[in-house]
Amino acid sequence: VLQGYAAEMDNPLMAHLISPELQNKKDILFGNMEEIYHFHNRIFLRELETYVECPELVGRCFLDQMEDFQIYEKYCQNKPRSESLWRQFSDSVFFQECQRKLDHKLSLDSYLLKPVQRITKYQLLLKEMLKYSKNCEGAEDLQEALTSILGILKAVNDSMHQIAITGYDGNLNELGKLLMQGSFNVWTDHKKGHTKVKDLARFKPMQRHLFLHEKAVLFCKKREENGEGYEKAPSYSYKHSLNMAAVGITENVKGDAKKFEIWYNAREEVYIIQAPTPEVKATWVNEIRKVLT
Repeated sequence: VLQGYAAEMDNPLMAHLISPELQNKKDILFGNMEEIYHFHNRIFLRELETYVECPELVGRCFLDQMEDFQIYEKYCQNKPRSESLWRQFSDSVFFQECQRKLDHKLSLDSYLLKPVQRITKYQLLLKEMLKYSKNCEGAEDLQEALTSILGILKAVNDSMHQIAITGYDGNLNELGKLLMQGSFNVWTDHKKGHTKVKDLARFKPMQRHLFLHEKAVLFCKKREENGEGYEKAPSYSYKHSLNMAAVGITENVKGDAKKFEIWYNAREEVYIIQAPTPEVKATWVNEIRKVLT
């Protein structure tokens, strides 16, 4: 892909086949695929090869390189831009010509999906290895490697949702790390304002998608898109946020194991939040507790 497509975009002999709108868009189309390729070619593959005789110790190899795996997050974040560009130009003569020269049965988009598929495959491979390595030396490393890869997948997944937030004025990066995101039923019960609001609050919940950062929790409204591939991914329109410095939490709400409360400014605003399951509630409550302490 890097030689037969990406490099060809800079080949003067192919220039006449590239439409002007596609020129200089190489980075959008291929993201940091080259970085991923070099990581595997120069570092990761060589490390893996040193474990050929003792595969049960391969967990170490993942742990040593865990930081480098974050390059996948960058690739996945760029993927929606890459896909929408590909859809505009998929029938371009340039791509057809490259495909013909390479004698590929599949078009470029199938190959651009590979890094996304690859990062999700590692956890399956590690789970499978763990199954057969229960009492071996190296089992602990395999388990730790699996946990770390799952952490990277969660970060990739969370960041895919975060880049879909629209209407937020500030810079999301200033809110610190994104710890959790998910959809909830939310009721509000505010002291200020009309009593009517309080009466309404008991009945119909709002559907909100919450993003918990180290410094703030964002409330967004999810909008499903009708499109293909990544365009089907929802977008989130920003509604409001609470600064974690002024937030308090009530972990149990009478009569419902899935509910908890987030309150603001000494209960001036109260948000009753209902998770889809008691387990999801427990994870969120724990994360919020960590931030607050």
